[in-house]
Amino acid sequence: MGLSKVEKRIRIKKRVRKNIHGTADKPRLSVFRSNKEIYAQLINDDKSETIVSASSRVKGFPKGNKIEQAKEVGSILAKKAVELGVDTVVFDRNGYVYHGRVKSLAEGARENGLKF
Repeated sequence: MGLSKVEKRIRIKKRVRKNIHGTADKPRLSVFRSNKEIYAQLINDDKSETIVSASSRVKGFPKGNKIEQAKEVGSILAKKAVELGVDTVVFDRNGYVYHGRVKSLAEGARENGLKF
């Protein structure tokens, strides 16, 4: 039997993470998606700290389908990051295919000032 879907994603994640590294100047934009929610955070890997985070779990988050929610999370994260003076990031799709919600989050972040 082959690997499960989650095991394949973790393998891809490890392979990509070898080459992606976030710094204070250019943090890593990490995406996690569950079945219901989507989360994103900017991470400084040098200090192992989260600079900014956003998710669709906050109270009063706008309703809509999951792709629209992902775009909103991306735009919220980008606005918070630009306020802190971060404008360039390294995108870490965390082993997920760049499609659907992950792509929508990235587009929302780009539209609101993040470059990657």
